[in-house]
Amino acid sequence: MSVETRPVGPEGSVTKGLSRRSFMTWSAAVGGGTALVAGGGYFLGMPSGSAAAQGDGIPDAKTVWSACVVNCGSRCPLRLQVVDGQIARVLPDNTGDDSLLGRQIRACVRGRNMRERVYGPGRIKTPLKRREGTKRGDGVWDEISWDEASELFAKEMLRCAETYGNESLFSVYGSGVWNAHISSSALAGRLFNLVGGSLSYYSNYSYSQIGTITRFHYGIPDECTSNSFENSIQHGRMLVLWGNNPQETRMSGGGNTFTSVQAAKTAGLRIVVVDPRYSDSAAVLADQWISPRPGTDAALIAGIIKHLVDNDLQDQKFLDDFCVGFDEHTMPEGVPANLSYRSYIDGKGPDGVVKSPEWAEEITGVPAHTIRQFAVDLAMTKPVNITQGWGPQRHANGENQARAIYLLSNVLGQVGIPGGGTGGREGYFWPLTSWFPAGENPVQASISNFGWSDAIDHGSEMTATKDGVRGVDRLPSDIKFMVEFGGNMLASQHADNGALRELLRDESKCEFICVIDNQFTGSAELADLVLPDTTTAERWDLVPSEYTGDMAYLIMAEPAIEPLHNSRPGYDIFAGIAEKAGVGKEYTEGRTLEQWARHMYENEHRPAVPSLPDFETFRQLGVHRYYADMDNPEAGTHVSLRSFREDPVSNPLGTPSGKIEIFSLELYDMSQTWEFPDGKKGDRITSIPEYVATWEGAEEARQPGAQYPIQLIGHHHKSRTHSTYGNLAKSKEAHHQVLWLNPLDARARGIADGDIVGIFNDRGRVQIEVRVTPRIMPGVASLPQGAWIQWDENGVDHGGSNNVLTSLHPTPVAKGNCQHTTLVQVELVSAGTKA
Repeated sequence: MSVETRPVGPEGSVTKGLSRRSFMTWSAAVGGGTALVAGGGYFLGMPSGSAAAQGDGIPDAKTVWSACVVNCGSRCPLRLQVVDGQIARVLPDNTGDDSLLGRQIRACVRGRNMRERVYGPGRIKTPLKRREGTKRGDGVWDEISWDEASELFAKEMLRCAETYGNESLFSVYGSGVWNAHISSSALAGRLFNLVGGSLSYYSNYSYSQIGTITRFHYGIPDECTSNSFENSIQHGRMLVLWGNNPQETRMSGGGNTFTSVQAAKTAGLRIVVVDPRYSDSAAVLADQWISPRPGTDAALIAGIIKHLVDNDLQDQKFLDDFCVGFDEHTMPEGVPANLSYRSYIDGKGPDGVVKSPEWAEEITGVPAHTIRQFAVDLAMTKPVNITQGWGPQRHANGENQARAIYLLSNVLGQVGIPGGGTGGREGYFWPLTSWFPAGENPVQASISNFGWSDAIDHGSEMTATKDGVRGVDRLPSDIKFMVEFGGNMLASQHADNGALRELLRDESKCEFICVIDNQFTGSAELADLVLPDTTTAERWDLVPSEYTGDMAYLIMAEPAIEPLHNSRPGYDIFAGIAEKAGVGKEYTEGRTLEQWARHMYENEHRPAVPSLPDFETFRQLGVHRYYADMDNPEAGTHVSLRSFREDPVSNPLGTPSGKIEIFSLELYDMSQTWEFPDGKKGDRITSIPEYVATWEGAEEARQPGAQYPIQLIGHHHKSRTHSTYGNLAKSKEAHHQVLWLNPLDARARGIADGDIVGIFNDRGRVQIEVRVTPRIMPGVASLPQGAWIQWDENGVDHGGSNNVLTSLHPTPVAKGNCQHTTLVQVELVSAGTKA
């Protein structure tokens, strides 16, 4: 594998290729293949399949296939070498090659540190019950037997269901167990469904806003993916990563770390990164970095589109034939005049403001001449694939941010063509294999994934038009019984951690909380009952790929060692509870966990993927790759909405008009009926993807004398996926938690690189080391998300959880989490110790 090494240029400019620093980041991410020569500072490239790259392993050790299943977007095979009943070494995938569609699936630094996760001191060793007379969070526990634990869970579950109704039962979102076929959130759902059902949730923390709003734009009840990176490599001339950072958010070598690097190596494919932060993706991949203020993407796009239409650079035929509502002549009947998007940017809409590049510059901070040049580049460098990450939509105006990025692809006419795209996240071939069956939920009511804290506090007051409740007009009950399985939502991954902690400590609200995990998280501290799950290394499972481009795969996960301490696989935990609840036979159907793995493989996976071998052969192979077109994988690279583009009459979209709805009549009607009693700035539904200024947004931050003048965002971190792996010492040592702050903001506060700073607002305070760097724009700071909280006696967090500072207030349509809409102040606490 040859690597071109060139330095990062001055003031954030980038030359094509990988800098030495960036290549070190990339090589660490994909898990091997390079070495740093001592004293020389040069990298030695090695073929990925070589013994030096993969490691020879331990002679005569037993090697067992397993996987890292955290929610990074990939899933990676691990080869666990076992000596005397203990995992002695973790090796990466040794199948595949370096080709685009046959690549090795090399685990990153997180999965390669699996031994510390298995054997670390953070493991939950036995069932724990909160001691009588203590409060949640006091940290006083009694060890109990599995029989007593199962009995307690079942008793409290059935009591709450009988007293308050099944709507009072809830399994809170947790992504740590989403990503294997059997040890998944379906285990809890199956139990609840067998005892009458539970309150459910829609969407997820990753992409709540785009996952909800896409239905109104493209008629798809989830996000609408764009073309794949592989398709851009084959056919594209321009790739725009809009708030999209595959080098850090999806570090697996089998996923978008690999394919995005291949895109950067592709001659004639220009790459632009739009992000307030000069991410590793900008450093490694980009020809250009454009940095708008957080939450202002829709304004930037309005300025771009205004320049396009003023110079007749839009694809007008596509807009006329495939879209509704860009111009007045394609508006739905009966709608008042001048509500189209064209009227909005021309200043004919209700606000009367022309959305010129100069207007956009004032809001976004991107110079008007950059906006104009970017518009021309987009129009003249086709086909162009605009792929948005999930950062832009994680704002208080996130629904409009997501739709605006979709809209830019529409205006350029790039939907449904090779090399183009829809403006969604990079496309992929979704795995054909299936998850453990949860059964049908008899309860119709559901809430936003982010709404569970409100449903604990005042669930019976939550309605469809005020809180986004679905299935019923009003919830009949508050949440009274809650289980957290494989997540850390109760402590660090939800918002306003301090207020949430006080809510959960109030036993008159949620009456029983059970946390099931293999690590003693901050969420476990707030439980009444804590049950020890195993790691993947100690159980059977079948692990699918997810967002890995045009190569799908399945990984075998076989127990490498016996369950440590007194832990049990999640399946066995819920089967034991089901037995106590009187539904044991229905839950297990007479199968053990291994028997379920074999049953699902032979009866569901192999019929769906005929190329899969028999189970015993698969145990030896470990990984199986497959494609949309097994005979010609390259022919199957993902082109989103191709059939719609080829024949929109025969293949209409799921919108009321069957077309792309730039103006949504459904959203227009909702804007007339939905309630926003809090009266917060930005709580507004718009029928077109216009820019909406919000509470704690860019405008508020720049007000003279603003109390909290810094916009705080939270990027993904190399040491962990969300909060998973966040307690591992080696991971934290390699990538420790720091706040990113621009030199201009640091200088104004007397802050130097390496100092300890306080980050605070009305919701809380965090103290952490600062990294002063021009890689983030002035007026913005970034505190990597997912850090484990370390409260002191004064309620200050020293672990670096950005959610100590974020708000519980949801977005207008999705009622989703908007953790990137946060204003703070930063101050010096103490000087650092750097030389």
